Amino acid sequence: MVALLLFITLFVLLLLGFPVAFTLAGVSIVFGLFTFGLDLFNLLPLRIYGTMTNYVLISVPLFVYMGVMLEKSGIAERLLNTMALLFGRLKGGLAVSVILVGALLAASTGVVGATVVTMGLLSLPAMLKRGYSPALATGTIAASGTLGQIIPPSVVLVLLGSVMNVSVGDLFVGAVIPGLSLVVFYLIYVVGIAIVKPELAPAISEEEIKVFRGEGFGLRVFRAFVLPMFLIVAVLGAIFAGIASPTEAAAVGAFMATVLTAFERKLTLKVLQDVMKETTWLTSMVFIILVGATAFGLVFRGIRGDEALINFIEHLQMSPYTFLAFVMVAIFIAGFFIDFIEIIFIFMPVVTPIFAKYGMDLTWIAILVSMNLQTSFLTPPFGFSLFYLKGVAPPEVTTNQMYRGIVPFIIIQLIMLTLMIIFPEISTWLPKALKD
Repeated sequence: MVALLLFITLFVLLLLGFPVAFTLAGVSIVFGLFTFGLDLFNLLPLRIYGTMTNYVLISVPLFVYMGVMLEKSGIAERLLNTMALLFGRLKGGLAVSVILVGALLAASTGVVGATVVTMGLLSLPAMLKRGYSPALATGTIAASGTLGQIIPPSVVLVLLGSVMNVSVGDLFVGAVIPGLSLVVFYLIYVVGIAIVKPELAPAISEEEIKVFRGEGFGLRVFRAFVLPMFLIVAVLGAIFAGIASPTEAAAVGAFMATVLTAFERKLTLKVLQDVMKETTWLTSMVFIILVGATAFGLVFRGIRGDEALINFIEHLQMSPYTFLAFVMVAIFIAGFFIDFIEIIFIFMPVVTPIFAKYGMDLTWIAILVSMNLQTSFLTPPFGFSLFYLKGVAPPEVTTNQMYRGIVPFIIIQLIMLTLMIIFPEISTWLPKALKD
């Protein structure tokens, strides 16, 4: 009953709009004082210090720095323009290029907000100018920009690995096939729409393509692709080859992003200050929530909430897959209201021991959760990616058009999530194959 009261109090305060980090910490401390007494203040600092010394979590600010630095470098802009003109003769070619660039940026940064905003600023005006349907254009951009939730190096996977005590390297490897499969499904949908309704996704004019393919064409294409691919190979290649841990690879990525920005002649003192400020702000937000979640986890276990939950599920005689469906639905709904960071830190410490008790593969579970969070990021009316995109969209693009445009991509995501549940090998085969 105390554990249930803790949850109810927490969610009521969150829905009333109180800050997540301080609500988590404040409610937990009040309940903890009744549970542990003043001993709480001996236990809590030890738990927080354990979080501070977590080696895996060092990669979070490094990946955030890498993503923000790339956003400032201009590499994304050139990549998008080049890709659009390469696929320009195809109907829907611009949408195809947005999806491919979204995948490349996801593999370069792992930061969703930065990717959606960057692609919205760069590609949405271009798509509307060339006669694209606003619904198709916004849906494609929002869905492609959110690929950073599942395609490594994903900050979501880093946090899930830390909370669930699963190898982040295994999560990165396991997420490759689901992430690439999702990209393929997106491409099939966009090309299909362009074939069936070509007026929604017209081709780029021959004059524009002719100018692009003029003098220096090869060098422009080489420069556009080689720099981001170099970064992707440096980061993910080091992890997959076993040369570096995810934390070490994140440090390599942060350094290489700085070098690439300097190579582009965009590395100024002002840019460096802006990148560091934004990285500090985002990292501080993540870690202050983590401190609150640590307090919550300590108190929840102290009042034996985890044991009560396990006993309750055993009493219901819930099968492993029924419990998995229950958790997936709860996370999907929670994603409408609270950010993925809070969901990971609130839900996963509670449900992970139950998944472990059922003998389920935690790598598979973590990747399922990541895909689920990506879906909730897109779902109206509270999808965070839609808010990011609406903030940079031209005034003539309505919220209703964005909602209509994103629905087919949500259906694709749910199909992919269902396939991953039916066929766990989609997530687990590659990590096992590399180990063998």
